[in-house]
Amino acid sequence: MSRVVYHSVPPQQVAQRFFRTWTPSLTLWGAGAGVAALYILSVTPLVKREVLSKVPVLGDYFQDKTPASDKPF
Repeated sequence: MSRVVYHSVPPQQVAQRFFRTWTPSLTLWGAGAGVAALYILSVTPLVKREVLSKVPVLGDYFQDKTPASDKPF
């Protein structure tokens, strides 16, 4: 008959294995979710003004160049 032998594993090794396994996947999912949120919210004036206009290379594209006389509010 076979015998089951349990080996004790230190908690640091369990945590290290967990983070080593899940970090790349969670990083990619988080970056994808962030890009998707910025893409979806890029039409709102607050996101354009406070976030996207301050990006170094793309900031000029998102700045509002509409004259004040053409804005309804």
